[in-house]
Amino acid sequence: MVKEIEKTGIPVVHICTVVPISLTVGANRIVPAVAIPHPLGNPDLAPDEEKKLRRKIVEQAFKALTTPVTDQQVFEWN
Repeated sequence: MVKEIEKTGIPVVHICTVVPISLTVGANRIVPAVAIPHPLGNPDLAPDEEKKLRRKIVEQAFKALTTPVTDQQVFEWN
């Protein structure tokens, strides 16, 4: 789906837990997530630390949205 949306000129970021799958399906902007049951968080962290983690991932996704890409690119946040 991300490829079809990108074809219309709208940039898309795929936040995913399994990067190789995103690469296989052809996503251009990929941000790795934390884990399958908790892609944008970690319930083992204290609430304030989890909020920082979530913010870091979302900020990386915003950075990826504004970065011109011609090929697939993985935007690491850690």
